[in-house]
Order: sequence, then C-alpha cells, then structure tokens
Amino acid sequence: MKIERTKNAARNIAFDGMLKTLNMVLPFLTRTVMLHYLGVQYLGLNGMFRSLFAFLNLAELGVGSAMVFSMYKPIAEDNTEEICALMRLYRTFYRAIGLFIAVMGLALTPFLRRLILGDIPAGMNLYILYFMNLGYTVLSYWLFAYKRCLLDAHQRGDIGSKVGLCVQIVEYTLKFVTLIVFRNYYLYLTIQLLSQVAVNVFTAVQVTKRYPQYSARGRLPREKVLDIFRRVRDLFTSKFSYVVFNYADTLVITAFMGLAALAIYQNYYFILTSLRTFLDVIIAACIAGVGNSLVTESEEKNYRDLSRFTMLFGWVMGVSSAMLLCLIQPFMQIWMGEENLLAFRYVICFAVYFYTMGMNKIINMFKDAAGIWRRDRFRPLVAAMVNLGLNLATVRRLGLYGVLLSSVVSIVLVQIPWLFHNLFQEVFPHRYMWQYVRLFCGLATVALAACAGSCLVCAALRLNVWLALFCNAFVSFVIPNAVFFAAYGRNPSFRESVAQILRVLPGKRFAKKR
Repeated sequence: MKIERTKNAARNIAFDGMLKTLNMVLPFLTRTVMLHYLGVQYLGLNGMFRSLFAFLNLAELGVGSAMVFSMYKPIAEDNTEEICALMRLYRTFYRAIGLFIAVMGLALTPFLRRLILGDIPAGMNLYILYFMNLGYTVLSYWLFAYKRCLLDAHQRGDIGSKVGLCVQIVEYTLKFVTLIVFRNYYLYLTIQLLSQVAVNVFTAVQVTKRYPQYSARGRLPREKVLDIFRRVRDLFTSKFSYVVFNYADTLVITAFMGLAALAIYQNYYFILTSLRTFLDVIIAACIAGVGNSLVTESEEKNYRDLSRFTMLFGWVMGVSSAMLLCLIQPFMQIWMGEENLLAFRYVICFAVYFYTMGMNKIINMFKDAAGIWRRDRFRPLVAAMVNLGLNLATVRRLGLYGVLLSSVVSIVLVQIPWLFHNLFQEVFPHRYMWQYVRLFCGLATVALAACAGSCLVCAALRLNVWLALFCNAFVSFVIPNAVFFAAYGRNPSFRESVAQILRVLPGKRFAKKR
C-alpha cells in the first residue's frame, strides 16, 4: 500500500493542530478556574497525580512505538494476515500492561502520603483521589487502545484527533460547570475518567469502520515475536528517559518543596508544554512518512530530509524561544498575579530547556522512524540518571533553579552528542556527521543571537504590562525571523523548508487546485 506522505502529513497537522490547540487553551482555562475557585494546592495535587501515573505508565515500555514500526512493512506490502496477527499481539500486550499498572498502583498506596511535603487540601481524601486516577489510567489500556495503532501506522492520526476534539469540548464544558457551580474535585475527576472511556470507544468504532479487513486474529512466527520483544526492551530506556525528564522534576519539587511551590513552577511549565505541543504535531504527522521514506529512499535523499527538517526546527525553535523569553513574564503577571512570578533567571533556564528539548526531538524523530532503539538503548538511561541525580543533589541548595539546570545539562552534555553518534553510525553515512554538527551548532548560534537581540529591545521599551505583552510579541517575532532570513536566506535547506511549509498550507493548496 502506497502512503501519500505529504497529503497525510498536511491532514494530520491540520486536525492534530486543532486538537493540540484545544489541549492548550482548555487546560489553561481550567487551571485559571481551578486556582480561583478551589485554590493553588489543587493545582499542585493535579500535577503530582499526573507525574506519579506517568511513572506507572512505564509499564507500556514503548510497546506502541514498536508495534507501529512493525506495521510499516506489512502495510506497504498489503499483508493483511500479518497486520491482524500484530493487532492480536498488541491487544495482549495492552491487557497485560493494564493489569500490571493496577497491581503496582495498589502496591504503592501505603507510601502515597510520603510523596507530599506539607498538607493536602482540606476535606479531600487522598486515597479516593488516587484510586480514581488509577482507574483512569488502567481503563485507557483495557478499552480498545490497541486499535489506535492502525491509525498511526497508516498516518491517519487525524481520525483520532477528530474524536478527541468532539469529546474534549464536552468534557471541558462539564468540568467548567463542575468547578464553578459545584466546586467539587471528585466530580471533576469522574468527568475526566468517563471522557477517557468515550475517546477509546469512539476511536475504536472509527477504526473498525475504516479498516474492517483488520481484526485481532492469527499468530506471528516466533522469530517476529522475539524481534518485537527486543524492540520493546530497547525502547524501555527511551520511555524511562522521557518520563524522568517530564515528570521526575514534579515529584522532586512536591517531596522537597510542597504543593504550592509545584503549582507556581507548573504554571510556567504549562506554557512551555503548550508551545511544545505544536512540535509534537509536526513530529506525529511526519514520523510515519519518515519511516516509510527510510525504507524506500536512498541514503542521500534521507540525509537531505534530515537537514531540511533540522533547518525547519531550528528556525521554529529559535523564534519560539525568543517569544518565550520576552512574553512569559508579562503574561504570567496578568494571568497569575505578580506574587506568583519567578525571577528572570528561571525564565532563561526555561527557554534554554525548551530550545534544547525541541532540537533533540528532531533527531529522535529520525531515530524512532529508523527503529535503532537497540543501538540507542543506553543513552536515554544514562541521561535520565544524570538528570535525576542532579535534581536530588541540587534541589535543597538551589531550589527550582537546580531542577531546571539539571534537565539542560543532561540534554546538552549527554543526550544530543550521543544521539549524533548513534544516528550517523546506523542510519546515515558517517561522512555527513560533521557537516550536520556544523549545521546544528550554527542554528543554535543564530537562535542565541536572535534571543539576545529580542530581549535587549524589549527590555529597553519599559512599558506597562499590557502594552509590553503586545509590543514584546511583535518584537520577538520580527527580530528572530529577520535574523534567520539574514543568516540562512540563501541556504538550500532553508529555502526547501520554506517551500515545504508553503506546500502544506491549506490556502496554497486550494489556490493550486483552482
């Protein structure tokens, strides 16, 4: 089966972009309402539960990525029997994972109170809240979750995005009513649990309707099963690294600084992750196409794609980092009040973390699409241990500053250099490695210049908070784009990146059809 990579990528970006935008706007409104109607401790409690269950989700072990990768070839060959056998194996995996999470969740119950420094919100039973979150996580695996792999492997994530859009509009409407009218956190979690059930069921219905020829039946040869197990094993370290980088910080802050400090930190981190969702849209939309290209195209063509994607990401991350630096303080002052602001040195750390994380993602996309998890299995594990060790070593002396610096050091000194080495040993010709390193470092240098120039101009304006928000937005968008076009306007990869963006814009495609 031939996959229309550009068309599917454009469609996925459009609908997944809508879903990600909704996932950014509605949780933002929810945090605001929860702060004003329930209090800051509830924000911290929400963040603590999310991080704790992210660690329990380590049981997933990267099964989803391994199964989707295993489907690329049989889909290209129209091998229906193998696809059905893969679905049956995937269903078995997810049933076992849900059971494991349930058992481990129950085993952690006696230690729950030790994870929080200080008091919890008055009138709340911590254990009932915990079991409601546990049920939400377990059901997300048991209710037809395995069927989603067909959408991802066919590069049709837009179908799942449409389901998510419909369900989340209803979900958050009910959540707002619950918080404002009833001020009941138990009812809030009940709505969240039922919404997860609805997403799983409706997505499964759409998959069955679109791909009726596929069902969970048959068995794979023992050699293929063992190969998938090896991929899952190798993916575990990547999964572990992701969870540590995104959620261990939260648990460390909760244990050593309390729920209130966590809530302030997560207000800033929420802005960071909201920006990151747009990167995830691009990654999710393109990774299946990249995987297909790595199988069917030449090494030179794939390296050109890597350079073009890196140039595109470097441009987007440079502009986004500058806007983050210049806008987040006036925005936070308007949103949460001056008493909940962090010092600007924390903002600088957030921006550096955001940039390095984003650039790391583009290399990881090609690594995941190529399936070189075995070669790469130790890198995420070492990086995760470095990050966690530095967190524990610095949080008492440096507080939030130490937590942020730990993540930056781990990415810059461990993850990126090691990933360069693995990628150019297994996927691309080694002779291109230093050419790519120069491109990567050059983009970072231009991004640094763009951020510094934007910050200097914004600092010189000295406006009130509302004017600063709008003027800083204009300055931090125009200056970085001007810097990047001045530095790379004649670069072939940069021009190809601009052309690629223009090709997937709906208006451009419509004009071309006419």
